[in-house]
Amino acid sequence: MSMTSLTQISRRQFLRGDIRGRRLTPPPPWATGGGLFEELCSACDACIDACPESILARSPSGLPTVDFRRGACTFCGACTDSCETGALVRTGGVDPWAHVARVGAGCLALRGVMCESCRDACDSGAIRMSYGVGAVATPRINQPSCTGCGSCVGVCPGDAIEVY
Repeated sequence: MSMTSLTQISRRQFLRGDIRGRRLTPPPPWATGGGLFEELCSACDACIDACPESILARSPSGLPTVDFRRGACTFCGACTDSCETGALVRTGGVDPWAHVARVGAGCLALRGVMCESCRDACDSGAIRMSYGVGAVATPRINQPSCTGCGSCVGVCPGDAIEVY
């Protein structure tokens, strides 16, 4: 019998049934692309310590990642200001990332339960409710308006929203 490599997952992923660790955990805003972030990041925790929202954490791989269950990203740039390796580079006029939110099957509204938590938390107005006659309103994300800040993730009682 051969040994296969195991995927490290968090306790929350295990309890949620995500035993393969498929849920995306994005790097901090303004992470260099094309594999450069992983190459340049020294995992020094400077960005984690600098984040005023305390939403940055260490991923199972040891690199910093964003945990939107802790709160939303305000794109203040403190993480990039603290990065001395060039793994996080804030340049003028460039969006911090292309991540947007999506609603998954665990959404209470999609299951017929009245819930508008995500819409209420969305400061950019990217989440609208779609109302139907005799049906519970369901969330719709206007992706061009979504900043990927994650404000909708932590407030979702069904743990159905992720930023990808």
